[in-house]
Amino acid sequence: MNRQFDNSFSDDLMGSSEVFPIISLDERSHEIQLDPGKAVPILPLRNMVIFPGVLLPVSVARPKSLKLVRHAHDNDLLIGVCTQTERKLEDPTIDQLYTVGTIAQVVRILEMPDGTTTVILEGKKRFLLGDQVAVRPYLKAKVLLLEDHIPEEEKEGVFPALVSSIKDLATDMITNSGIMPPEATFAIRNIENPVFLINYICVNFGLNVKERIDLLETDDVLDRGYRLLEILNKESQLLEIKMSIQNKAKAGIDQQQREYFLQQQMKTIQNELGGVTAEQELSDLRERAAKKKWSESVAKQFEKELKRLERTNQHSPDYSPQLNYVETMLELPWNEYTTDNFNLKNAKKVLDQDHFGMEKVKERILEHLAVLKLKGDMKSPIICLYGPPGVGKTSLGKSVARALNRKYVRVSLGGLHDEAEIRGHRRTYIGAMPGRIMQNILKAESSNPVFVLDEIDKVTADYKGDPSSALLEVLDPEQNTSFHDNYLDVDYDLSKVMFIATANNLNTIPRPLLDRMELIEVSGYTQEEKVEIARRHLITKELENHGLKPEHVSLSKELVLQLIESYTRESGVRSLNREIASLMRKIARRVAADEYYNPELKVEELKNYLGPARYSKDKYQGNEYAGVVTGLAWTQVGGEILFIESSLSKSKAPKLTLTGNLGDVMKESAMLALEYIKSHADQLDVDTQLFDEWNVHVHVPEGAIPKDGPSAGVTMVTALASAFTRRKVRKNVAMTGEITLRGKVLPVGGIKEKILAAKRAGITDIILCDENRKDVEEIKAVYLKGLKFHYVNDIMEVLSIALLKETVNSAKSK
Repeated sequence: MNRQFDNSFSDDLMGSSEVFPIISLDERSHEIQLDPGKAVPILPLRNMVIFPGVLLPVSVARPKSLKLVRHAHDNDLLIGVCTQTERKLEDPTIDQLYTVGTIAQVVRILEMPDGTTTVILEGKKRFLLGDQVAVRPYLKAKVLLLEDHIPEEEKEGVFPALVSSIKDLATDMITNSGIMPPEATFAIRNIENPVFLINYICVNFGLNVKERIDLLETDDVLDRGYRLLEILNKESQLLEIKMSIQNKAKAGIDQQQREYFLQQQMKTIQNELGGVTAEQELSDLRERAAKKKWSESVAKQFEKELKRLERTNQHSPDYSPQLNYVETMLELPWNEYTTDNFNLKNAKKVLDQDHFGMEKVKERILEHLAVLKLKGDMKSPIICLYGPPGVGKTSLGKSVARALNRKYVRVSLGGLHDEAEIRGHRRTYIGAMPGRIMQNILKAESSNPVFVLDEIDKVTADYKGDPSSALLEVLDPEQNTSFHDNYLDVDYDLSKVMFIATANNLNTIPRPLLDRMELIEVSGYTQEEKVEIARRHLITKELENHGLKPEHVSLSKELVLQLIESYTRESGVRSLNREIASLMRKIARRVAADEYYNPELKVEELKNYLGPARYSKDKYQGNEYAGVVTGLAWTQVGGEILFIESSLSKSKAPKLTLTGNLGDVMKESAMLALEYIKSHADQLDVDTQLFDEWNVHVHVPEGAIPKDGPSAGVTMVTALASAFTRRKVRKNVAMTGEITLRGKVLPVGGIKEKILAAKRAGITDIILCDENRKDVEEIKAVYLKGLKFHYVNDIMEVLSIALLKETVNSAKSK
C-alpha cells in the first residue's frame, strides 16, 4: 500500500519532468464506449485490484503479460484487468479469474534499475468478464461494461455525509497509525470526485483481495460507500487496540528496567550473605558438561542453550523451563554403557532359574550375547514376544537384564493414545517434558538397558496422533541411531538398547510396526510345565510372601496337578498363582491361630481349603453313536477337545441346521462338508435320495461359548459321513484340519496345545494335515509319548482312517 503511494510520487519512477497523479485527472473515464461483446486483452493480476479513476503501478514479469502491455501501450489500446482467484497460479485460465474487472489504459512502461518492468495503469470503467476468445499470444475475452449507480436526488444529502465520514475516518487512521505517509492526507482532502475518492481509499487502505473484489462488484456507489465505511471502522478499532497494546508494552519495558536495577541490588546483597549466585550455578553446569561423553553437535547445542540461560533473567518465567532443559541434557547418559557379562553359561543359568521353558527366547538371547562377545559391537535385536496372558512375557525382560548385567526399564503402552508420550512435547508448551522413551533412558542411567515395551498391541490412536507411528522410528535399527525427541530437539542413539515388546494379539499391531520386530511366540504352558513352574517358583514365592516356612506346608506333585486341572483354566500361571496364594493364606491362618492341620496336604483335602472343583477335565465319550466325532480346538487358555454332533431327521423340505454359537467360518466349513458328502455319495455308499428326504443337523456342545475357525472342517466331514453311512468312528481318535471343496486337507495352527489337550482327554490317535508334521517335530518327545499321528492330504484318507466298517445300532443312529 505504501509502495503504491510512494511509487506514484517518486521522481525516480516517473522522471524529473513529469509527475503521474494518484487519481486520474480525466473525469470522463465513464464515457468510454465498447461495442457489446467486443473482445479486449485480459491482464491477470496476482494480488491487486484496480478501480476506475485510480492509477496503479504494477510490476509485470510474465512473458504473456509483458507482450500484452507493450502492444497495448504502442497501439494506445484499452485492456481488461482482472484479479486471479489463486495467487500462486502462473498461467491462469479465464475460469481462474474473478468475473468483475476494470477497463484500464497503459499510461507508461518503466524499466527499473533492478531489471524488472513496472507498468502504470489507469482504471477507466468496470466490466463483467464474458467468453474467452483467445489464449495466444495472450488471453483475450469478451466484456460487458458495468455502470456505477450514482445516488438519486433524494439521497443527495446522505451521500455527501457518507463521503465526508469516510474521508474523516481515513484521515484519522493515517494520522494516528502511520500506516501511510502523511502526504496521503493531503491527497484524500483534495480529491473532489466522491466516486474516485471511494475508489482511491479501496485501493490504498490495506484491504484484502476478497474485500476489494466485493467492493468492485457493488454497482450502487452508495452501497459501496457504506461497505467501505464498515470495513474502515473495523480497521480503526483494530488500530486502537494495537496502539493500546504498544503503550502497555512500553510501560512494561519501563517496569522491567526498574526491576533490573532492583535485581542487581538483590544480587549484591546475596553475594554479601554468601548465597549461590546465578554465575556459580552456570559454572557448575559447565563443569558437569565438560565430563559428558556426548558428540560435538550435542556439545554445541548444549552451549547454545546454556548461553540462552545465561541471558535469561533469573526471575523471568522462562528461566525455570530453560534450566530444566539444560539439566535434562546433563542427566542423560550420553554414550555411557554398562559392561555386558559375556559368560554364556552364567546367562543360561540365570534364564533357566527365573523361567521354565521358553527355549526359543532363551536361545535368541544367548545367540545375541555370543555374537556380541565375538564381534565386540552390534545393534541390539528388537524382539516381540507374543502369546496368551500370564505366560511370563513381561517378567522375562528382568531375567534378560540380569543375565546380561544390564539395567532394566519398562514402559506400559496399554491405552496410550498421544504421540507426544513417545516423542515428547515441544518446549513451547507449558509443562513440556521428554517422551517416555527418553524418560526411561534417564531413569536407567545407561544407554544400553533392556527396555520392555509392554502391551504394544494395545496402543490406540486419536486426534492427538498415532503413537504406533512414532514407535516406527524407535524400533527400526536403521533409524534409532538418531532418535529425535521433540523436547530435547537433538538426536539420541538408541541402537544399543535391547527392546523387548510384548503382545497378546498380533492382529491389532500395524503391519509396518510388526515388520520391524523379530516375532517369537510364547505359547501356553503344558500341565507338566505348570507343575514344574509351581514347584520351582510359585510355591517358594508365596511361602515367603505369607511368612510361612517349608515345614509349615508341603504340596505334592499330584496335588498341584489337581489344582491346575480343577481350579484353573488358562494358558499362563496367573490364576494358579492366585489359587496357591489363597491356599497359603488359609494355612497361615491356621498356623497363626495354633490350630491343628496336616502339613502334608492330600488331594482329597483340597476342597476343604478352596471349595468344590470349578472345572472338569475333558474326557473322551466313546464311539457308540453315529455322527459324533472328536475334534481339537485352540483357545486363549490352551487346547481343548471339541465334540461335533450330527443327526438326520425326515423332512419334506430338507435343510442344513447349524447350532452351538458357531461363527461364519465354522458355518462355512459345515456347508463345505455337506457338499463334499453329496458330491462323493457314490464313493461313500450313501443313497442320494437321503439328501432329498432328510434334514441335516450339526451341533457343537457348550452353546454359550462362541466358536469359530476353519480347523473343524475334517471333523465335520467325518461326523456327516458317519451319520449318513451309520458307520462307527474309530475309538480314541481326534482330528483337526481345514478342508476345501475339492477335498484337500489344509494345515492349521495351535498344534502343540491341541495335542496336549488330546493327551489329557485319553486320545491315542490324532489325524493331522501332512504339512503340520513340522509342528509336531518341534514338540518335545516326552509330551508325545503314547500318541500315534496319522498325516493326511485328502478327506478320503481321513475317512478311511477314522471310520470303521462296523455300523451302529439303528436306535442310536440319530
